[in-house]
Amino acid sequence: MTRINIGIDVGGSTTKIVGFRQNETSELLAPMFVRATDPMTSLYGAFGKFTSENNLQLNEIGKVMLTGVGTSFVDKPIYSLPCGHVSEFESIGLGGLYISGLDEAIIVSMGTGTSIVYAKKGHPTEYLGGTGVGGGTLQGLSKLLLGMDNTAHIHELAETGNLSQIDLRVSDISRQGSFPEMKTDLTAANFGKVSDIAQKQDIAAGIFNIVFETIGMISIFAARCKGTKDIVLTGNMASFALCQKTFDGTFRSFGMNFIIPEHACFATVIGAALQA
Repeated sequence: MTRINIGIDVGGSTTKIVGFRQNETSELLAPMFVRATDPMTSLYGAFGKFTSENNLQLNEIGKVMLTGVGTSFVDKPIYSLPCGHVSEFESIGLGGLYISGLDEAIIVSMGTGTSIVYAKKGHPTEYLGGTGVGGGTLQGLSKLLLGMDNTAHIHELAETGNLSQIDLRVSDISRQGSFPEMKTDLTAANFGKVSDIAQKQDIAAGIFNIVFETIGMISIFAARCKGTKDIVLTGNMASFALCQKTFDGTFRSFGMNFIIPEHACFATVIGAALQA
């Protein structure tokens, strides 16, 4: 019988799950996620949904690999299945390389906060650090400034926003050609030029921009430190169109290769499953 190895990433409010069918090609089963108010509810909800939609029986499952902050609540086997706890940072690295097809890269996990690792095939993943700026920042600032906390709605609003009403650009404070090594459309100060007539969509755009630009710059510093130009963006924030737009535009002049692969949202849980 072909065995299915399952990875589960238990977050604060979202649990992600994926499986690999162990055959000649190690087939990836479609990842999915479940939201719930507590980790254990979302874990068992995700497991039930995944096995049901893939028509899996418990005796077809080989091993369940758990990662994420919520796994500290899991202290016994899931339905008597063999379970293993694996490092979230190792999972980020392995998953990032797998979905990007690279042998070496900086892997950026953009969740509630942001973690950055250096991954190289055949070597242990190296945790480089991170920032508290991430999806939680986006939701918190949006709640305070816009009275909104649904990220999909905030993103829809931000796509029509005008950053010139919010951010101070290099071109606002210097003459053309004064800094030949610097693009004049780079941000000099996030929220440094908030207009009295700024609209909600402009503020939303500014919030997304400060989050992505902060993540982008520390990712570049990490890549320079490790001597690589490949930076793989993963996590829930990678799914937004403004993510691709910001990294393609703002950071183009830094000579880095920012990559958002297919299944970017599921990199960590894929990395967990691979460790089975």
